[in-house]
Amino acid sequence: MASKNDRDHRRTIRLREFDYREAGAYFVTVCAANRQCLFGEIVGGAMGLNDLGKIVEEEWHRTAIKRPYVGLDALVVMPNHVHGIICLNGEEGKARLAPTSGRFGQPVAGSLSVIVGAFKSASTKRINELRGTRGAPLWQNNYFEHVIRNEHELNGVREYIVANPARWTEDANNPNCSRD
Repeated sequence: MASKNDRDHRRTIRLREFDYREAGAYFVTVCAANRQCLFGEIVGGAMGLNDLGKIVEEEWHRTAIKRPYVGLDALVVMPNHVHGIICLNGEEGKARLAPTSGRFGQPVAGSLSVIVGAFKSASTKRINELRGTRGAPLWQNNYFEHVIRNEHELNGVREYIVANPARWTEDANNPNCSRD
């Protein structure tokens, strides 16, 4: 397990000057710890969710129910990762300004990292209760995100998400994929 000091010095993949509370669309990928295939399997190019995968999907959808400033778009739960689009709508009548204090990399209320962290926490808790594995990691520490900049890009990301199960044999997250 990494020490607190090691965690504080991990390389971030976030844009340094970008406010991740900013209204907009974000393409997010969250991978299972050690890329274990836990959430179901691909059969005939389609994803078949098991009970764990159904919990992941339910918790993803609860994200928008619990947070009125969050909208959800395309989603696919894969055997060992999740791809989804999170849309931050901003709060009615409130400016979404960049924080004026705090350390870079620290969670800020309403930010993408807090939203993804809450999803990971809720799904981990429910799955660990079901499996009787209290405290076991379910997800990798980090997640991948991409700021979607326009409608054309949004449509391309949607297509990528929908087609992901059919491309599982070539997916870099597939542990059985040969990477020549």
